[in-house]
Amino acid sequence: MKISKAAAAAAVAVALSLTATACGGSKQDAASDGGASGGAKDKIVVGIKYDQPGLGLKTPDGKYTGFDVDVATYVAKELGYQPNQIEFKQAVSAERENLIKNGDVKFIVATYSINDRRKEQVDFAGPYFLAHQDLLVRADDSSITKAEDLNKKKLCSVTGSTSAQNVKTKLAPEADLLELGGYSECLTGLENKKVDALTTDNSILAGYAAQEKNKGKFKLAGLSLSNENYGIGLKKGDKELQTKINAALKKMVEDGSWQKAVDANLGPANFKSEPAPQITEGS
Repeated sequence: MKISKAAAAAAVAVALSLTATACGGSKQDAASDGGASGGAKDKIVVGIKYDQPGLGLKTPDGKYTGFDVDVATYVAKELGYQPNQIEFKQAVSAERENLIKNGDVKFIVATYSINDRRKEQVDFAGPYFLAHQDLLVRADDSSITKAEDLNKKKLCSVTGSTSAQNVKTKLAPEADLLELGGYSECLTGLENKKVDALTTDNSILAGYAAQEKNKGKFKLAGLSLSNENYGIGLKKGDKELQTKINAALKKMVEDGSWQKAVDANLGPANFKSEPAPQITEGS
């Protein structure tokens, strides 16, 4: 059958249009799964905290700072992404597993303690940091040097905190526990002498104490009331990604970047971190 030149040209145009659409769809899919699809290197989506000074903080001018941010940026670079290719996404504690399982993020670096319950839903790389539950007290207060000293004193933490309950039920049952909506409220109460101590992970406490507005006001008691191994959360079964992240974490420690990030973000609070922990996940 003879086809006119006009009809042939139209057919070519339609074919080119369909090809372009298919290519565009592939690129979009790669971006929507947190950068998980094959060769696409346009961006990577990483979950962090937005409200933890020194660890993961989104500043009023839209920038991101903190130790976890530095770790995430280093790992992403080792995976082939430059800082301008990273899209940070807020990962509140209660949503971390869902963000990973739904493919909304490639991985999460957000004071994410490794435990068996979480490992039923997601995998971890690392750990990359060992934190301990501790107490934050006023810089001029020498009356609290151990957990038992909290008996008859006012202890503050956030509502539903396992740290506060640990102290109340196991260490200082006569402590007067006050639970508030956020750590900033506890800090205000501590500064105003409405409470005597604040408890959570020492890394989080150090981050708050290191803020410019808080320098010199508070100190960590230096206790180790629990062990919290922070890991990088990722989709269950992604062994290739787990291996690559573990390699990046090892390199970060070996080239000195890990210690530099700890000192820069948590050092102003005179925080003495544990050495970088041995990587156990995936081994």
